Amino acid sequence: MSRDAAPQKANSRSMKSNLSTEAGHPAWSKPSVAGRVHPRQLAFSLPHAESLSRDNFLEGPANAAGLTLVNAWPEWPNRIMWLAGPEGSGKSHLAAIWAEDSGARSTAGNALAAAGVPGALATGALVVEDLKAGDFDERALFHLMNLAREDGAYVLFTGRELPASLAIELRDLRSRLRAVPVISLLPPDDQLFRGLIVKFCADRQLSVDESVVSYLTTRLERSSAAARQAVEMLDSEALRLGRPVTRALAAELLRDA
Repeated sequence: MSRDAAPQKANSRSMKSNLSTEAGHPAWSKPSVAGRVHPRQLAFSLPHAESLSRDNFLEGPANAAGLTLVNAWPEWPNRIMWLAGPEGSGKSHLAAIWAEDSGARSTAGNALAAAGVPGALATGALVVEDLKAGDFDERALFHLMNLAREDGAYVLFTGRELPASLAIELRDLRSRLRAVPVISLLPPDDQLFRGLIVKFCADRQLSVDESVVSYLTTRLERSSAAARQAVEMLDSEALRLGRPVTRALAAELLRDA
């Protein structure tokens, strides 16, 4: 908590304000004119970057083992490690912290190609994100693991599944992956979940009070992905309606979801 979110947010709200006023009067306060169709107020959807720095990582029991792994580098039990956990559990954030510390390059699992393996390992460290069954080149991955072992390079894999549960056709690759040590991340506890909601609001420059955070904490599925989606919905709807983010707005959205 990729960093230009604040200026973009200001521009978005400024543009919305200009659209919603005419001659100093809010658009919703103008009297209706018979037969006239009033367009819905526009909300501009601009990208909002989530900070993946170490300073903005929220630590809790659910992700403590992952943070311990990152902090232990280069004293890892194996030069190739696997970080597993559900969507939004912090795998990418931890991988970004490690990449910053180790100088690692990063690639998506489905983008890995055999010809690009030497270049990917050029710095001696590599993050391979979101490995999932049927979505990566098995021969490229096998080549990567062999070359990393020969060169003494470090590799951090991330994925929602455990390596042993992946359906792998190449027997040698299947054997190699099952031997990779796994660090698992868990769903967030109450304190971490509340912190994630506050963090996602801050990422989008949203000002919310305790009642909103408490309401979301007790109503949402206990996952980082659910918290992020709810905050995005609140932000978009608040912009569209020209309303602040309140408990009442949160209740309306969750009721209609």
